[in-house]
Amino acid sequence: MRKDSVRQAILIVLGVSLICSLFVSAAAILLHATQRHNQRLDRISNILAVADLYEEDADLDAIYEQNIESLMVDLQSGKAVDPAQFDERLNIESFDIEALAFDPDYGEVIPPQYDQARIKQRPKYMVVYLVKTDRQLQKLILPVYGKGLWSTLYGFIALDKDLRTITGLTFYEHKETPGLGGEVDNPRWKGGWKGKQAFDAQGRVIVEVTRGDVAPDSDEARHQVSGIAGATITSRGVNNLVRYWLGEHGYGPFLSHLEQGRISSDLARSSRLE
Repeated sequence: MRKDSVRQAILIVLGVSLICSLFVSAAAILLHATQRHNQRLDRISNILAVADLYEEDADLDAIYEQNIESLMVDLQSGKAVDPAQFDERLNIESFDIEALAFDPDYGEVIPPQYDQARIKQRPKYMVVYLVKTDRQLQKLILPVYGKGLWSTLYGFIALDKDLRTITGLTFYEHKETPGLGGEVDNPRWKGGWKGKQAFDAQGRVIVEVTRGDVAPDSDEARHQVSGIAGATITSRGVNNLVRYWLGEHGYGPFLSHLEQGRISSDLARSSRLE
């Protein structure tokens, strides 16, 4: 009786486990398309928000298609590349920064002396977004990420068509402390980035997050952003990640390429766009 009871209990547990696993697997398969759609919608929403194009209850897909052009860039050379020459892992629509950063083919180690953002590895290629009107560049949206206090912050920074002035910064993923480092989501703090000068006349990165408030009448106010009260490490992390990605070891080669008007010829050669 005891053996039969033990065997029966084991069979019941196995049966329940099998049924549950089938339900979970089925749900994962059935919801995969919905999850992919929601991820895409979230990405589009954040891109449109930092580009000042987001409209509540509007057709975000339509706004995106009308105004945004995506582009894959080789970070080392700064050149635009055709993703069709790579396999499915390097796809503009499903581009996964975290996965590609550690991919044996598409990721690369950052030398410690250059790793200002403290991310250790990064993708060799990144997808950037051009806001255009009548085929003329209006803004440039660049994905950025780096370490804060408790987490890696992922977001977008927007540059005006002069490629010098910051017009927006937003983060779509992080685990910083609510009320402290989590204030990177505060619209008031994010608004402090608008109009700041990212570079000096020589192209050096000068934008920085200060410790404490920026004196509005100071000479440095044009390129300084007030730090978040009580979140020194998170503020420093944002400062470092922004300066890294705008610098020569981040998007620097691409920005130089774009400024010199060579991106269109890259695209013509890649046969992707114009």
